[in-house]
Order: sequence, then C-alpha cells, then structure tokens
Amino acid sequence: MSQTFRDGLLTGKTAFVSGSSSGIGLRIAERFAEAGARVMLHGRKIDKLDAAVSRILEAGGTASSVAADVRDYPAMVDAMARTRALFGEIDILVCGAAGNFPAPVMAMSPNGFKAVVDIDLLGTYHTVRAAYEHLRKPGACVISLSANHASVPYAAQAHVCAAKAGLERLTQCLAVEWGPEGIRANVINPGPIDGTEGMMRLAPTPEARQAVIASVPLRRLGTRDDIANLALFLASDAAAYIHGAVLICDGGHIHSGVGPPLGSA
Repeated sequence: MSQTFRDGLLTGKTAFVSGSSSGIGLRIAERFAEAGARVMLHGRKIDKLDAAVSRILEAGGTASSVAADVRDYPAMVDAMARTRALFGEIDILVCGAAGNFPAPVMAMSPNGFKAVVDIDLLGTYHTVRAAYEHLRKPGACVISLSANHASVPYAAQAHVCAAKAGLERLTQCLAVEWGPEGIRANVINPGPIDGTEGMMRLAPTPEARQAVIASVPLRRLGTRDDIANLALFLASDAAAYIHGAVLICDGGHIHSGVGPPLGSA
C-alpha cells in the first residue's frame, strides 16, 4: 500500500467494500483510503480484515472492518448499520464478494453450483438491498465486480458464468430503478488478474498461466492496481455521468473468443 495520500479524490466520502480481505477487493479498499475515503472493509475472516485495516491505518488512512457472510441477509443489514454509525452515509458501495472453482457441469454437485450463485449473485443482492437505506441520495454509487464469464462461455465455469451474468443485469436494473434518486450503478469486468486467488485456482501451473497470458492480446496479466484505479475513477466525480455501464478491464481478453478450459494448460 502506498505511504502517500496525494490525490484526495474521495476525501470526505465513505466506502463499503465487500469481499475486501484479499485480492482485488482489498486493493480497491486500499486505493480508496489512499484517495482520502473512510473505508469499511468486509469479509468473512476478521483476522485478515483486521490485518488489512492495520496496514491502512499505519499508512495514514481511515478504515475499519466488519465480518459478515454475504449469504446471510440479516448479517449484511447489521454490517451496513454499523458502517453508517461509524462513518456516516455510504457514498460508495463495492460488491466484490465472489467464489469460484473449476468443475465441468457433470462433475459439479448441485450444492457446488448453488454456493457460487449464492455468493456472487444472491450475495450482491443482499449487499445492495441492505445498503440502500444508508446510501447518500443523491450522490452515491454502486460498483459491482463481474468477470468476462458474464459474456463468454468457459468450460468448467458454468456456475460462475451464470452468476456473473445475473450480477451484471441486476446492477443494470439498479441503474434504472435508483438512477432517478441520484444513485449511479456500474459494473467492472476484470480479466485475468495476477496475484488473486482466482488466478491461482484457474491457472495453477506455469503452463496454465502462460496459456492464459497468451490468450490476452496485450500479452500480460492484469494487476490489482488496474482494477482499483478503474474503481477509483468510477467512484469519483470524473465519472458523474457514467451509469448502467459495464466497463471491461482485461487487456482485450474478452475478444479472444470462447474460453478454453480453465485450470489446465
């Protein structure tokens, strides 16, 4: 995490970032804090959250944490109320909790399919519904984290493809319903991002990693900063008229066609 807080783009704003104990969500939370926001980190493991909060505080940021499962609606209601009580109205809501594992349809149990849909899609619904009464109106924004899976079919990823497609349309429905109240809602669609649990699961070998890199026109994996900086832009006043959009940040990966089986070379 940067030791300097230079831009001040989010000074005075409150952000709630779900799924921010690690990976992309954590980097978004850190980037928001660097930009001056008060940030509530969220996840299921309080020890990881508290460690992340400590790093933000040491760097001069303002942050706290709350542990809750996005599949548990009452727990998310409580998490939003605690955020409001500590930091005030929520200006930025990031829905980043996600689950994934590679498995073909016929090798996946119904419970396995349901688990990913419950985290990615139902969890996003729980998050936005629980947050609504605490959002600043007008002026708040919702950012949902999707994936290329929403538009491109991948072998061994049917559960994620279904969940992310639903997440994107849910967020666009929010844009239609909440737009008149001055709440913006957009989607970030990351490609393969280095240093994330998803990449480690879906490309667990050097051969698989190189196969993924070869499928990206820019011939590199994305970084967590690539996504965090896009989230910062969407959360800032510079994106005041961007609403209901799906912004792809993937090095052109989505244009490579139907995805190969992930988790193999």
